[in-house]
Amino acid sequence: MKYLMRERVFGIGDDHWITTEHGDKAFLVDGKALRIRETFELKDHATGEIAAVIKKKLISVRDTMVIERDDDRIAAVKKKLITVFRDKYLAELEDSVGGGEIEVIGHFTDHEFEMERDGCRVAKVSRKWFSIRDTYAIDIEDGEDVALLISIAVCVDHLNAEEHHRDA
Repeated sequence: MKYLMRERVFGIGDDHWITTEHGDKAFLVDGKALRIRETFELKDHATGEIAAVIKKKLISVRDTMVIERDDDRIAAVKKKLITVFRDKYLAELEDSVGGGEIEVIGHFTDHEFEMERDGCRVAKVSRKWFSIRDTYAIDIEDGEDVALLISIAVCVDHLNAEEHHRDA
C-alpha cells in the first residue's frame, strides 16, 4: 500500500494528514507544541487511537528520535556514524516489534530511500511516483507494521531536515 506524505511538514505544532494513494485519510501526524522536547503523535484515522508517539531524545551523543507505542519504547532512529558512500539511518527495534534493525539507505534530501530488515526491503520512499508538489510516497510491503514504518519515515525526514538546517 502506498501512503502520501507532504515534504517537511513535521514541525512542532504542525498537523498533517497522511493519505492512501487513493486520497483516503489514514493517519494524522500531530506535532505537539509547548513540550520540552519535540513530540509528534501518529493517530490512526479509522480508530482515532494513537498508533505511535515520536519524540526527539533530549540528551544523546547524536540526534536520536524514539518511537513509542502504549508508553513503551518500540524503536530508536539515528544516523549511522560510519558509512562508506552515502548517508544511512538505523532504526533499532525492541523485541515487542520483532527486534533487530531496520536500515534506511538512499538519498534523503530527495526523498528517495528504502528501508530494509535483514537485507529484505520492507518499504520504499519516493517522490518520483507523484507529480504533486512537495509530496512523496511510502510504499509499504504487505504484512509490515504500517504505523512503525511511517513513524521511521517521519523520524528520518525530521532528522535529515535538522541536519541540513531546513525547516522541519
